[in-house]
Amino acid sequence: MSQSKVAGHARTTDDRTEAPSGDDGQAPAGPPEAGPPGRTGTGGGITWRIRLRRDRALILMTLPAVLLVLVFNYIPLLGNVVAFQDYDPYVGDNAWQAMARSPWVGVEHFARMVDDRLFWQALGNTLAIFLVQLTLFFPVPILLALLINSFVRPRVRAVAQAILYLPHFFSWVLVVTVFQQMFGGAGMLAQTLREHGHEGIDLMTNPGLFKFLVTFEMVWKDAGWGVIVFLAALSAVSPDLYEAAAMDGATRWRRMWHVTLPALRPVVALLLVLQVGNALTVGFEQILLQRTAVGPTAAEVLDTYVWNVGIQFGDFSYAAAVGIVKGIFGLCLVLAANKVAHMMGEQGVYKR
Repeated sequence: MSQSKVAGHARTTDDRTEAPSGDDGQAPAGPPEAGPPGRTGTGGGITWRIRLRRDRALILMTLPAVLLVLVFNYIPLLGNVVAFQDYDPYVGDNAWQAMARSPWVGVEHFARMVDDRLFWQALGNTLAIFLVQLTLFFPVPILLALLINSFVRPRVRAVAQAILYLPHFFSWVLVVTVFQQMFGGAGMLAQTLREHGHEGIDLMTNPGLFKFLVTFEMVWKDAGWGVIVFLAALSAVSPDLYEAAAMDGATRWRRMWHVTLPALRPVVALLLVLQVGNALTVGFEQILLQRTAVGPTAAEVLDTYVWNVGIQFGDFSYAAAVGIVKGIFGLCLVLAANKVAHMMGEQGVYKR
């Protein structure tokens, strides 16, 4: 065979084995390749079976907490049906039979609230105490966290934290007893005034000061515990930011204003939204212990009102209706406060 025929045969063979090309000289795209096992073919995300096997240890750890929330928070919501009934617990052998046999009255109990003077009085006291607590109690943990964070010696910081945390573990009975021994009619303050020729005072039975009294009791008991959250947020601030601000000539107050407070802003916004959501929950046990001393006119809040109506007088349907209104109002407050947090550029409870 001649050399020209051999060369032509070789070119023909190369042309047949060469991959077809498109207009741009590149091979056209073929069908997408299948991903590795356990992944979806298009998005590449892990399937729920793989995710379940991967996170089964974490799921088992959180399962008891989920069951507790389900049993004690969500299943009891079924009992709210009594708010639309004339509920009688004695028409059945158990609560489910009583709910099934009690007659329906619709929104009669909700209409009753409109004309109930005691309900509106309890609502007004609740909102007044909430506003005082929001003004006087909420900033205290922030200020204490800033103060503790400024301590240079770790031992001094640890002692200050321990002293502030300790009252959180006291019961409200003990807290009220301590304040009674300090500010009651026979307390240390009244005895000191009498020894110096002045008339003794009893702050524990003064209805006009009750809102401030319960707020100061809460500050003494729980302000130190709230410091934990803000100290955790401050520990995440990079020291390089403080060093850079100091090199730029910023004083300690300027560093606090431009570095520390912006770091606390997301946490403050989140806790403020949650605090607003609890506007109608201002402390049941604390106020119930002191309700008799100052009278229901000053100390009746929604929680104690529901307890009196539902437990003491047995009007379960009306008490359930008040509880539903309280829950709906609290949900609306959380949504509104979270919207305000979004408008301020913060995440709040959930993202937009």
